[in-house]
Amino acid sequence: MKDLLSVGDLSRERLFRLFTLAADLKQRWKAGRRAAPLAGRSLALIFEKPSLRTRVTFEVGIVQLGGRAVYLSGNEIGLGTRETVPDVARNLSRWVDGIAARVFAHATVQGLATHASIPVINGLSDFEHPCQALADYFTLWERGVDLASMRMAWIGDGNNVCHSMMLAGALVGASMVVACPPGYEPDAGVQAQVRALGGRLQVTTDAREAATGADVLYTDVWVSMGQEAEREKRREAFSRYQLSERLLGFAKPSALVMHCLPAHRGEEITDAVLDGPRSIVLDQSENRLHAQKAVIFELLGGSLDDA
Repeated sequence: MKDLLSVGDLSRERLFRLFTLAADLKQRWKAGRRAAPLAGRSLALIFEKPSLRTRVTFEVGIVQLGGRAVYLSGNEIGLGTRETVPDVARNLSRWVDGIAARVFAHATVQGLATHASIPVINGLSDFEHPCQALADYFTLWERGVDLASMRMAWIGDGNNVCHSMMLAGALVGASMVVACPPGYEPDAGVQAQVRALGGRLQVTTDAREAATGADVLYTDVWVSMGQEAEREKRREAFSRYQLSERLLGFAKPSALVMHCLPAHRGEEITDAVLDGPRSIVLDQSENRLHAQKAVIFELLGGSLDDA
């Protein structure tokens, strides 16, 4: 595996290998074992979109592994305007050991990978968010959830995070029910890919149907960055898809609540659910660090003997 652009780049075996590696690196760090297996390595962070979790976890992650991060905002590079994507990829390949990119168009991260001779990690594109899905399923795995028998309900927009969660769900054997308003369903091609992988997927417009009997309920914002012009239209379309205490009541009594953050409190999720006893959103957030450390470690050639 040279790059991580999509969950589709992973096999079931490699996904669970990354879970095991993330758990190992997490345990070592919390035990105070401050090794530097990637000493002297550097990771360029290309961010067309601002971020809290993605920037901090990638930057801190490479530092905890002994390397360094170089942050490059969209204004500094001007991908596709000031410099072409191929030129940026080729130049960075001469200076750093890897690239993590948080971009708008998925074609941008694909172009970086095509023209770079170093590993490229998709830190988010409008089509997928593989690092989020990796961290989320790792969070469930480390809690001892039986992923193969799990029913996950996705409530809301069939967006980039949904795509990655669907693909990862197919790899781990989970059942996933996606409830979206008409016209906001996950990409048809991703649905076909999930089913080709043997994934158990159902897409519905009924949030209650999706939540009934669920082990996990997951939601995301209704209006993502770049969709601000659609705010009122989306708020109206998604008004019946709020993850509330009432909707949570249709799930199993032991059901867990997930959100990739940031949350628009009072829109896609209520305070009572987000801050409630079933919420594991901060575990997800923390595990972005450990899951991404595993990806960086794997792609940049780290050795556990040095960790």
